[in-house]
Amino acid sequence: MCGIAGLATHVPVDRRALEAAVARMHHRGPDSSGIFVDPTERVGLGHARLAIIDLSPSGHQPMTSDDGQVTLTFNGEIYNYRELRSDLIARGYRFKSQSDTEVLLAGYLEFGAEVLDKLNGIFAFGIHDARSGELFLARDQMGVKPLYFTQSPSGVAFASELKALLQLFPVDRALDLSAIRRYLTFLWCPGEQTPLVNVKKLGPGTALIV
Repeated sequence: MCGIAGLATHVPVDRRALEAAVARMHHRGPDSSGIFVDPTERVGLGHARLAIIDLSPSGHQPMTSDDGQVTLTFNGEIYNYRELRSDLIARGYRFKSQSDTEVLLAGYLEFGAEVLDKLNGIFAFGIHDARSGELFLARDQMGVKPLYFTQSPSGVAFASELKALLQLFPVDRALDLSAIRRYLTFLWCPGEQTPLVNVKKLGPGTALIV
């Protein structure tokens, strides 16, 4: 279990707010943490790491491609990463780590958004692609790994947990009473609702491009 967070804004990214969001998820990733802010200071990504597959610093996140154009923050496990890794090696990619994170990053570089069709696993991730100016968010087909997001005049923010998301920029904290009623009835809240009206869950098997 790791923790991810990030935002795309119309104003310079507040690094301290991004660091605070990551710190709120220390229990999800006690092994290391990191943040990335792109040169325009309009996109920031954060990560709290629980090292499982590759325990070395080579698996540190956020992870950036060799050309510095694409950066990933990822929570989860890609079950078929060895098969994908072999395919990508055959296509000419040279790996620096044994992590499934690097396989996901390389897969995106090779296939773009269609990499989702090749993934067998549980995941939530955010990718900043400076080539297109896009922030790409996705969640696994069963929705095992959480991903919350919000939109405001400041931009878009996402995180693995609500308390981390609320660190990124001001969010109206009006309660969604229907969501709370559903939670008390079912012990979870179906659909995209959360306890806050202005925060949504990315749906299972769903991608979002900002």
